Order: sequence, then structure tokens, then C-alpha cells
Amino acid sequence: MAIVTKAMITCPECGHGTAETMPTDACLFFYTCPNCSSQLRPLPGDCCVFCSYADQVCPPKQTGQPCS
Repeated sequence: MAIVTKAMITCPECGHGTAETMPTDACLFFYTCPNCSSQLRPLPGDCCVFCSYADQVCPPKQTGQPCS
């Protein structure tokens, strides 16, 4: 199974989408929108901003491993 490491993260504040590379061995807890400077944090129940705001879940979740 191929792990997807590229994702389009979309800011919920301004709707701006940015292609980003996801870390393969950790979750990203904070992300600053390059368009409006909003500080994004994971939604309750999600381990990272990619799981909350991107078109792909993070690599640890893709492989069924616990997020760190």
C-alpha cells in the first residue's frame, strides 16, 4: 500500500487551499494559513490538522498506526 504524503489543506477561515507535504512519522498539531495567517489546530477527535482540514489523512493513520 502506497502512503500518500501530499495533501491539499484548506483553511476553514478563508477557504484558501495549499498543497503541503505531510510528515511520515508524526502528526502536525499546528498550521498557519499562508493566506490569512489563521492558526489551525485539529478538531476534537482528530490527531492532526491534516485529518481535520486536508483531502488526505496523515500517513500514520493511513498505515493504521497510532498518531504521535
